[in-house]
Amino acid sequence: MSEEVSVLTAPDPDRPEALSTRLISALAACAPQAGAYTGLWPGLTVYRHIAPKGPTAHDVPGLGIGIVAQGRKAVTVDGTRYRYDQFQYLVIGGQRQIRSEVVEATPDQPCLCLVLRLEPATLRAMAATMTPWRASSAQARQDGVGTCFVAGLDHELASAVVRFLCALPDRADRRVLAPLYLREVIYRVLQGAQAARVLRLAAHEDAANPVAAALAYIKANLAQRLTVDELAEQSNLSASAFTRKFRDTTGHSPYQFVKELRLVTARQLLSAEPHSVSRVAAAVGYATTSHFIKEFRGRFGVTPLTYVNAGSALDEVAP
Repeated sequence: MSEEVSVLTAPDPDRPEALSTRLISALAACAPQAGAYTGLWPGLTVYRHIAPKGPTAHDVPGLGIGIVAQGRKAVTVDGTRYRYDQFQYLVIGGQRQIRSEVVEATPDQPCLCLVLRLEPATLRAMAATMTPWRASSAQARQDGVGTCFVAGLDHELASAVVRFLCALPDRADRRVLAPLYLREVIYRVLQGAQAARVLRLAAHEDAANPVAAALAYIKANLAQRLTVDELAEQSNLSASAFTRKFRDTTGHSPYQFVKELRLVTARQLLSAEPHSVSRVAAAVGYATTSHFIKEFRGRFGVTPLTYVNAGSALDEVAP
């Protein structure tokens, strides 16, 4: 028999109504029709539901947060059901299977929500720069470890999420401001009362994920030639075991993952001036410019030069 957990948080009387409206508008712009929207930012999925739904099984690939701007959702993890709405947010550890439900949604008032991946390495690095009291408190507390919990959504965190979402449509804002606002989102999570539990989930994910070191190595050495044997060595696994584990963790083979990361990074670099196509190709690890142009066109439907000349209009259609 499952146990149900709900955080009953009264609305903050000082919470500006405009902030709730802005969060709804930002998510509605990201998800203009019913369905799930990916590709807006790595690790971000935005949903619009127009009717109750579920429960539906989902695999959670990594540590993340779920936020509802309008409507109500619930997830069931290991027999425990967690409900959350616009006054709470969900934190869930990675490498889990959950059952997700849309509890409240209508066509006129759709359930608008997001799931955002939080990188454990970024969480730990930021926590290390915070006050000694906060860092030591987060490391010392051992109560309520769990793999999922619901916390109150405060004004500061909600504001940071709104700024992050609003920076995504514009090419320059996405390149310059979105990474800063994402760091603010992580900072606000770590400023919350549940920082210790979040950090323990991050540590648990790294311990349970032997390919984490390989992922960090790929990002740090994207311009270099990368082989499966080299990446497997970072995880202390054989090449075959590493490839299986990597696919289970990311949903892609090492080759597919590196290729996608290179092309997405290249698109970001091409948005910044001045960068020639050949320089960008070399910066993301392509030995020849012609090979880079061919793969860029295959991924985004246009050549790198066409992308640069067309400006931000292509960002609206590129997957």
